Amino acid sequence: MALEQKLILASGSPRRLDLLNQAGIAPARLMPMDIDETPKKSEHPRSLARRLSTEKAEAALGAIRNDPAWRHSYILSADTVVAVGRRILEKTEYTEQASSALHLLSGRGHWVYTGICLITPGGQFRQKVVQTKVRFKRLSTREIENYIASGQWRGKAGAYAIQGIAGSFVQKLVGSYTNVVGLPLFEVTGLLTGEGFDVATAWPEG
Repeated sequence: MALEQKLILASGSPRRLDLLNQAGIAPARLMPMDIDETPKKSEHPRSLARRLSTEKAEAALGAIRNDPAWRHSYILSADTVVAVGRRILEKTEYTEQASSALHLLSGRGHWVYTGICLITPGGQFRQKVVQTKVRFKRLSTREIENYIASGQWRGKAGAYAIQGIAGSFVQKLVGSYTNVVGLPLFEVTGLLTGEGFDVATAWPEG
């Protein structure tokens, strides 16, 4: 008899959960991992995204290692980093941070990197970093002030959420849209399928 496939999402992000649900995937468990996300000195944004996604997956693996109910689970983690060149824009918690980030992004391009890490039931690590180039239109002071007043920037890398009001700031996007939201679905479903997880098993029938 085949083992029931279980997926643990090592994230508390509602956006990542929504994206998985959009693809017909329902994680059996959510395990947000509290790790230090401080970039190392001179760390490249791509390397940071890869490292943090791996550390989150490792932390989740450690948490279930001695629990037989979850021992044969898949573990999926992700971390998204926004950068202008090599300058990393960390998650914003204060209005001053958000204002500074939005002024920096105004009228220019930036990169969004999402590191994804999948640990298989057999303990194998599968990793990938997906990048998307995004260009914002030139933002007026009023637009920045009103966007800050909306609160949609809070806790977001780069001080914006593309699936909200900030979607209207995007002049050009090259690459994966879902990557900018927080989880590149094409790559995630590809990794899962490649490791034997039946992504389509729960798709609704018409």
